[in-house]
Amino acid sequence: MTEAPMLDPGLIAQLLPFDPFDPAFLADPYPSYAQVREKGPVTRTPLGLWAVTGHEACSAVLRDQRFGWGDGAAVADHFRHGADGSVVRPFIFADPPEHTRIRALVSKAFAARQVDRMRATAERVVHELIETARAEAGDGPIDLMRAVAHPLPGRMQNALLDVPAEHAARFDELSGDIARGLDPSFLLAPEEIAKRDSARAELYHYIGELAERRRADPGTDLISELVSVEEGGDKLTPHELEVTCTLLLSAGYATTVNLIGNGMLALLGRPEQRDWLRADPDRVPAAVEEMLRFDPPVQMISRVAVAEAEIAGHTVQPGEQVMLMIGAASHDPAVYDDPDALKLDRPAGRNLGFGLGIHFCVGAPLARLTAQAAVSALTALDLELLTETPARVPNIIMRGLAELPVRISG
Repeated sequence: MTEAPMLDPGLIAQLLPFDPFDPAFLADPYPSYAQVREKGPVTRTPLGLWAVTGHEACSAVLRDQRFGWGDGAAVADHFRHGADGSVVRPFIFADPPEHTRIRALVSKAFAARQVDRMRATAERVVHELIETARAEAGDGPIDLMRAVAHPLPGRMQNALLDVPAEHAARFDELSGDIARGLDPSFLLAPEEIAKRDSARAELYHYIGELAERRRADPGTDLISELVSVEEGGDKLTPHELEVTCTLLLSAGYATTVNLIGNGMLALLGRPEQRDWLRADPDRVPAAVEEMLRFDPPVQMISRVAVAEAEIAGHTVQPGEQVMLMIGAASHDPAVYDDPDALKLDRPAGRNLGFGLGIHFCVGAPLARLTAQAAVSALTALDLELLTETPARVPNIIMRGLAELPVRISG
């Protein structure tokens, strides 16, 4: 695949309504979002990108099938190019009817798994990770990202796919490398693109091998379900299965890692909110929803107009690019009272953190379940936040922490 060169910062400034390389933006993008949103729920950048910051407008676009992926040029970096010249799109980057067909098969497999039965696994694994971290750290600091936020989603995915224990660490590493590459290639250094593409190729191969084993000896794991699932006589091709699993895993891994990390940072910096949550463990699901709104892992979702459409009074022509700024919409004062405050008792509803419409995240139930297990276990501990400004990963699509140093008392 030809590598897309990084764009000149001057061009990026005309394409995007913010500076993605500004350290202040990476640390806290919400003031920049507010400035863009003040111009209206929809604005157009000098290079013609439609930036959507209003919650109502974002919701409308996500539900409107006149916005999709078109020819796929904007997301072609995520397509699988076979040695035989074949090209396979991940279904999350496809439009109906292709998207409809593959999503129906994938959703059926996920439903068959009954994800909620994995709750006990999540609770057991998070306690094991905490005990391991405490034993290794003694009275010293613990990096919650390394100790819990990264390994927990990886362990859950490995359980879902029945990945052999000896391969689990490499599997997690590959998922993380691909997740870093979810930013557009023009924002990545050549070595980051190469690392992403190499990891993706290795994961394709590995999932293909697992699928072959499951065809010969089916189990109860997700790959076995995807191998066997049918809808009206239709099945996933081998390449479709590999591409689907690879992108679902990398995107799901990154989303869950950063939901845990961002959420715990927000919580630990607000003792009164932590005390409210500790008073009643049944409040955890609502708390996770507010964490998802307050500092969402997925900050932006792109779309292409596939037919003429209107967004908040603006006419968008076919082929024009639309950026849905989920982070901005999640702080829209027209929808949320005091949106820049973390309020764990905020009434639920209208959360855009996992998308809406036909592209709503199929892995959302597992991500929520995993984050709830982590937040519940970590909230029960006496954690001291060692810095209010931990280092962040320099992504703009997927917002997350590079570290979260804490100390456990007692």
